[in-house]
Amino acid sequence: MATVRAAVCRRLGDPAGVAADGPALELEEVPRRALQPSELRIRVAAAGVNFADVLQLQGRYQEKPSLPYVPGSEVSGEVLEVGVSVYGLRIGDTVCAVVPTGGFAAECVADVRSCWRLPAGLDVTRAAGLPIAFGTAHVALSERARLQAGQSVLILGAGGGVGLAAVRVAKLMGARVVAVAGGAAKGAAVQSAGADVWIDSSKADLNLRSEVLNSVPGGVDVLFDSVGGRAFSAGVKCVRSGGQVLIIGFASGSIPSVAANVVLVKNLTLHGVYWGMYLKNSPHVVSRSMRQLLVWLSQGRLDVDVCATFPLNEVHSAVRVLFERRAVGKVLLLPAGQPSRL
Repeated sequence: MATVRAAVCRRLGDPAGVAADGPALELEEVPRRALQPSELRIRVAAAGVNFADVLQLQGRYQEKPSLPYVPGSEVSGEVLEVGVSVYGLRIGDTVCAVVPTGGFAAECVADVRSCWRLPAGLDVTRAAGLPIAFGTAHVALSERARLQAGQSVLILGAGGGVGLAAVRVAKLMGARVVAVAGGAAKGAAVQSAGADVWIDSSKADLNLRSEVLNSVPGGVDVLFDSVGGRAFSAGVKCVRSGGQVLIIGFASGSIPSVAANVVLVKNLTLHGVYWGMYLKNSPHVVSRSMRQLLVWLSQGRLDVDVCATFPLNEVHSAVRVLFERRAVGKVLLLPAGQPSRL
């Protein structure tokens, strides 16, 4: 039976591989399964490592695959094989794709409905960082908030993969961006991505509302929050009357609550944004969004901020970058084994 090299999770626990009882991930040869009619097989050039992967390895994510499983939900690479009912893609095409699991491997299987052909000349490696972070940011800002040119956006956690994507997407949509990120390195990254204002969240005496209102009197039109916890509560205070709140995730590990009377008095609109559910229930929305992102990427108007790359046999190092909150942009696994960098 043909096999594929993959990083396999057989027990939940330490995602960074430093626990005394051993790592949660091990490199193994796994069976190369047959395709369903609507599936295709991809030789993985790169796989995005996301904070959701860290949470999933700890058993703290809303989607809990049965053990054992191969983590990884976004990849890019070359189509090796297509199922009998696949149309629009063929062997040899380069694609980026989203998969339920299985991305941390030399090959993976994806449904054709969650694969997108890359324009000619596009960097196939960097494209692995596009679907989840940029897809989330674009669907949130364009489909949920209906962001308009000239409006203002406050982005919490702006130094991470989704946050930096949101900075870039919001600027392409013509918004004024106030980015909150901790430390000089993340501050430099958000400013390089186009943020109009950077607020350093690592300051001990930070008064977020005061700093935001100094830059945007009256408050921002949209709050984009992937952090949760106390940051969310502080962010809501920065939104103008009649503004919108985008709830993206809870990277802090703390799920916040909001007082209903505040929502009422300020006439706020709250949006939950779970991109994976859009992919499942409204794939046309995701496809429309991905087409726009790929156009921007091919035109050179959009860039994927890659902060680190690792070969597959350094998967623990890749996960550790996110686990320790050191990522400034995207972390990628390269199964072909290119040298790592950070």
